[in-house]
Amino acid sequence: MSAAGILYIVPTPVGNLDDMTFRAVKVLKEADLILAEDTRTSAVLLQHFDIRGGQLLSHHKFNEHQTVEMIRDRILAGACVALISDAGTPGISDPGFLLSRACAEAGITVQTLPGATACIPAIVSSGLPCDRFCFEGFLPQKKGRQTLLASLASEPRTMIFYESPRRLVRTLEQLAEAFGPDRPCSVAREISKLHEEHVRGTLAEVLEHFRAVEPKGEIVLVVGGLRDDAPREHRNKYRDPE
Repeated sequence: MSAAGILYIVPTPVGNLDDMTFRAVKVLKEADLILAEDTRTSAVLLQHFDIRGGQLLSHHKFNEHQTVEMIRDRILAGACVALISDAGTPGISDPGFLLSRACAEAGITVQTLPGATACIPAIVSSGLPCDRFCFEGFLPQKKGRQTLLASLASEPRTMIFYESPRRLVRTLEQLAEAFGPDRPCSVAREISKLHEEHVRGTLAEVLEHFRAVEPKGEIVLVVGGLRDDAPREHRNKYRDPE
């Protein structure tokens, strides 16, 4: 039996293609199989860096449950596989966790390359404390949303959320109601792209801005945690409907 291959988790740029690392390009050029969230999007990246030769296979949230075992078995048979998403580090609000877990459980080496992700530049640029923080990703759209907001109202660490531009105003309204309108926040938009923007202020101030200016592009929302000296009247205000 041949020696098992390796699963590489490879970050790709969230904006500027120059953010791609030399090692990421090398791994993708040498991989037997590249798993892409959207092969059309990834084809642009691969062409830009003259990456060719390895098989390109679609691997996204709609098919990952069906493809995990097949990919794991190919790696066990000796293939070196690289997983990429449309932007950023796979597994962070993108497909990747299921495959990483299956390979780890099978004793396969899983190597994640350091690289691009949207949440770290957003919190570091926010001006909010970043020595301790919690990443919440996308909030639930329906069941569980209000309960989660209520529990986060007393979270002392800085919080990071991903949000779509069409839902940003609604989310800011709910955060202001749950946390209080004076809670500090920062909205990072289009990180590492030509029109990158950071809007900072209280939840009320940032909400007022985006009510007047339509939000566009990829959004990362950073919200300050509850300070020891802050009023706590907003705790436990939210409850999920029965």
